[in-house]
Amino acid sequence: MTAGPRLFSILRQGPYLIASIHTALDDSQLVRFQEDLIDQIGRYRARGVVIDVAALDVLDSFASRMLRDIGEMARLRGAATVVVGIQPDVAFTMVRLGMDTGSVATALDLEEGLSSLERLMNASPGRRT
Repeated sequence: MTAGPRLFSILRQGPYLIASIHTALDDSQLVRFQEDLIDQIGRYRARGVVIDVAALDVLDSFASRMLRDIGEMARLRGAATVVVGIQPDVAFTMVRLGMDTGSVATALDLEEGLSSLERLMNASPGRRT
C-alpha cells in the first residue's frame, strides 16, 4: 500500500520546525500532517513550530480545529506554535463563521512568524536552552 504524495512539508531550521501546507488537505491528510508534525517535534526537540497556510484559499472548521489542536499538542510537547499566511479572504470568512485559532498565535508571514517564536521563547520562564 502506498501512502501517496506529500501535500505538505516539514523542515527543520535550528530549534524550529517550519511546516508548509502546499494545497488544500482533506481530513485524513490533515490528520497525517498533525501526526507527522507532532512526531517531529519530539524527534528534533523543537522549541517552536511555524505552520504556513499561505497556499490555502479555504480553511474549513475541521482544518481550523486541527490547527488549534496542533498548537495545544505542540505546547504540551514543549513547543510554541505560530500560524502564518492566512489569506485576507480566509480571515474574513473565519471571522464571519465564528472560527478562530484559539490560543495559537498568528503572524502575517514566515519572517514575522519566526520573530514571534523568538519573542515567545525569550519570554518563556521555563524555556529550554
